[in-house]
Amino acid sequence: MSWLHAILDQSPEVALFLSLAIGYAIGRIQFGKFQLGGVAGSLLAAVVISQFGVHIDNGVKSILFALFIYAVGFESGPQFFRSLGLQSIREIVMAAVLALSGLATVVILARLFGLDKGLAAGIAAGGLTQSAIIGTAGAAIAKLGLPLDEVQRLQGNVAVGYAVTYIFGSFGAIIVCVNILPWFTGRGIRDDAIRAEAKLLAGARVYAPGEQPAAPDLVGRLFQVDQAAGQSVAQLEARAGAPVSVERIKHAGRLVGVEPTVTLQRGDVVLLVGRRAGMLDLAGGIGPELQSSEGMDVVTLTRDVAVTNPAYVGHSVAEIMAATAPEMRHGVFLTGLHRAGQPVPLTPATRVEKADIATLYGTESDVKRAAASAGTVIVSSDKTDFVFHGLGLAVGLLIGLVVVRIGDVPLTLGSGGGALLSGLLFGWYRGRNLAVGNMPVGASTLLRDLGLAGFVAAVGLQSGQQAVTTVAQQGLTLFLLGVVVTLLPMLITMAVGRYLLRYDNTAVFAGALSGSRSANPAFGEVLDKAGNSIPTTPFAITYALANVFLTLLGPLVVALA
Repeated sequence: MSWLHAILDQSPEVALFLSLAIGYAIGRIQFGKFQLGGVAGSLLAAVVISQFGVHIDNGVKSILFALFIYAVGFESGPQFFRSLGLQSIREIVMAAVLALSGLATVVILARLFGLDKGLAAGIAAGGLTQSAIIGTAGAAIAKLGLPLDEVQRLQGNVAVGYAVTYIFGSFGAIIVCVNILPWFTGRGIRDDAIRAEAKLLAGARVYAPGEQPAAPDLVGRLFQVDQAAGQSVAQLEARAGAPVSVERIKHAGRLVGVEPTVTLQRGDVVLLVGRRAGMLDLAGGIGPELQSSEGMDVVTLTRDVAVTNPAYVGHSVAEIMAATAPEMRHGVFLTGLHRAGQPVPLTPATRVEKADIATLYGTESDVKRAAASAGTVIVSSDKTDFVFHGLGLAVGLLIGLVVVRIGDVPLTLGSGGGALLSGLLFGWYRGRNLAVGNMPVGASTLLRDLGLAGFVAAVGLQSGQQAVTTVAQQGLTLFLLGVVVTLLPMLITMAVGRYLLRYDNTAVFAGALSGSRSANPAFGEVLDKAGNSIPTTPFAITYALANVFLTLLGPLVVALA
């Protein structure tokens, strides 16, 4: 196998993408109701491939993880900041419970099995998959005043404990969040994610790409005037119980201008566009319906508009309609309203907020007129705004370099925490200023999937060989202790979440639990199972807290073990 080692040594990126290919193939295999998923499969594949000897630079791992966590933050930014407040108490408690139970578990095991401070900190870092503990624990060991040889030995043991326990630390969190938690709650992640999304939409119907209703709400119909002869355009439109507008009139074979005062004559051909309900109100009182008529077709379009006009913000749809001049609203129909990326049910009482996205339908001239009054037209594009997102990632990585010291304890978000915070902020800004920061859904999905799976595969390629070697040398004791450190705090936190904090939605619960452990691979699998973004907001809150709480465990373990 020397030829394989030579290839992987010359081109380690082959090992990375091979791990992804094999890992996702493994992840599709179903064992009863259990399925590893692509992330866990990539981790296992990477561990096996690492035995042939592969060197992956730390920078590759950092970049991949930054891409993943920035995309997660960007997508959830608007919802995250809306969720802050008393409603986030449960997530704060979850993160605190997991950190405290993790600390207690490590300290008790260290004393029962006679582990030194280095090994204890190592199994905390690996079992809880918080790499920052290596740095904080190593710094704390250096402050103990021990001889240099002893300091170096203990710091080396931190790395050993981490290498042995990190693999199961990642894998075990996936098992708890994706398999044990649904069994414990008796509810599926996917089912609860759909239920939560439906509640969030409050009855608003969302169509997938390529879908459309068989009986659309907005229709266009041609009539030959008979019973309606002698009525003006304004009188005809006023008879409809729902908005309907006359878009074209043909008199004696020639098109005439459409004005509210124009009187319809017998034999005229009119094109009506409007709500189906209004059209049904008028259909029997105009005249016979025509299948077609030369020159009577018009082109309609749909445009999304970010509402910024103070005259609209804070008012209900009914109030806005009543206050808008007839000539301004004529021929324009509001077909949808989105807030922070989520559809808002359209009723007369629905209140419009700043930066809501209103979807307008009508002819080009009518829509342009209404859009100019409402706010800023959003031009859809499949291009990613790399100026905006490149700056966002750079800002996030710079935030991750900031170190705040509380006494001798260094606190830092790291590149992952910094990218998450930046993603949240830039996502929030994009939600309020939709003219900048475009990122198509496909681009965001690629960043999340490639970033997470690639990061996990890089970890497996880096530490897989060392973990196997160390287990062979040290026995299974450290590995099994790492299993306990991985599972017990999560099970305790899971029980607290179910019985004390009363989480009743498994998708939301899984997001909060994976974030409390800063378990990114587990969160990736939770998102995959959910099929929507419901777990993202609780994850974002608990993940940000966990990065601080778990990082603090390094010096605490060194002090107490």
